[in-house]
Amino acid sequence: MPGAKISALGCYVPPGVLTNQDLEKMVDTTDQWILERTGISERHIAAPEVATSDMAVEAARCVLLQRGIAATEIEAIIVCTVTPDMMFPSTACLVQHRIGAKGAWGFDLVAACSGFLYGLTTAANLVIAGAHKKVMVIGADTMSRIIDYTDRSTCILFGDAAGAMLIEAAEPGQGLIGFLNEVDGSGGDFLKMPAGGSRMPASAETVEKRQHYVKQEGQQVFKFAVRKMYEICETLLARHGLTAKDVKVLVAHQANRRIIMATAERLGMSEDQVVINIGRFGNTTAATIPLAARDAVEKGLLTKGDIVLFAAVGAGFTAGASLWRWEY
Repeated sequence: MPGAKISALGCYVPPGVLTNQDLEKMVDTTDQWILERTGISERHIAAPEVATSDMAVEAARCVLLQRGIAATEIEAIIVCTVTPDMMFPSTACLVQHRIGAKGAWGFDLVAACSGFLYGLTTAANLVIAGAHKKVMVIGADTMSRIIDYTDRSTCILFGDAAGAMLIEAAEPGQGLIGFLNEVDGSGGDFLKMPAGGSRMPASAETVEKRQHYVKQEGQQVFKFAVRKMYEICETLLARHGLTAKDVKVLVAHQANRRIIMATAERLGMSEDQVVINIGRFGNTTAATIPLAARDAVEKGLLTKGDIVLFAAVGAGFTAGASLWRWEY
């Protein structure tokens, strides 16, 4: 059986910036309060005419350019998002058409902040099974469209961005080492968007009650994330006979600086082994891991042959971790 490797990485961040100082003028909060609790200084916000598929297309084009291939070589496209352009057709269909990936199939994957890792798992196993040689995984979210900017508990957290990776067939033993994904639906009520689905269709009442925005019970989410991100990483490392010392870099979902550092400390990792860029981008949901991986590469923290540990926890609750040997 072939291996599966990450062969290219591309990201797109919209130019508009919303700083903590801007938020001070919008809700009852302060720059210091946000920094101390989240580590976020600013986040990027897409222009009104820009949708999730637009950002996803830009990230996909970056991958194609970096890899030096035509879109027609892509056999499948997985778009990980909770903010699709519309309920249907899928964002993957829109991206496939615009980049010219003729002959490719694809779908949207909904796992919130764990979405990109679930996409990587799916793509890698399509390749390992021999079904495809090249699969594009895109994490893209325009969170600013579902955030209530009168709710100071959520509006300080999120930003907009897209990131993509190309998964290709590789020699046995290259690329993916292993993965572990979980869901715990008992935590579903703690982080959700109540309206807009079949349970609570859009109506004048749901709009008036602001139920089409993200609702979060922050303490419950924080406690679960701190515990689960460590547990899932520790279990995955042990399963493959590895320790934190074997990992060059931890690339964790960028939800909160305290969650990331707590995970690293419990794993026995030094600060040099951790990538944190939440200060510049906030929580971009499915895009955080490719964005952080890009920064790790650009800073020389992640080079060919290194072992990287990806980890995430998100709404659902969802959780995931995967180990890869970096191959480019």
